[in-house]
Amino acid sequence: MEINHKVVMQRFTEFINTASEKLADELVSPDAIFHVPGHPEPVRGPAGYLAIIQMMRGGFPDIQWTLEEMIAEGDKVAARFTMKGTHLGAFFGVPPTGNKIAVQAMNFYRLADGQFVEERGQPDMLDLLQQIGAAPRP
Repeated sequence: MEINHKVVMQRFTEFINTASEKLADELVSPDAIFHVPGHPEPVRGPAGYLAIIQMMRGGFPDIQWTLEEMIAEGDKVAARFTMKGTHLGAFFGVPPTGNKIAVQAMNFYRLADGQFVEERGQPDMLDLLQQIGAAPRP
């Protein structure tokens, strides 16, 4: 049976927007590896991915991701997201500003049997830091 990557990505977007433990267990392999910018070691499994989401929600409690486009080939998916939220908590040591953000992220995934087994995420951290006033704008 061929896995429909579009359906899996829609479920994954629901997962990251709700931080549902049930969806984490359904969609994320226990052996999954997630390479996170700013972390020297990857995080692993459903609990690791939920920790990434909670870190983002710590700074942006209302954060939501919109899947803008995706390309799938074999077991790999490339996806472009827009992250939107309000800076209401400390983020990377930056105190809350109340600023709204809209930041692009480009993520690459590897799937097996309908579950995520690897991710390399590349949010536009410079743009995010500029939007919360932590980095100068050109």
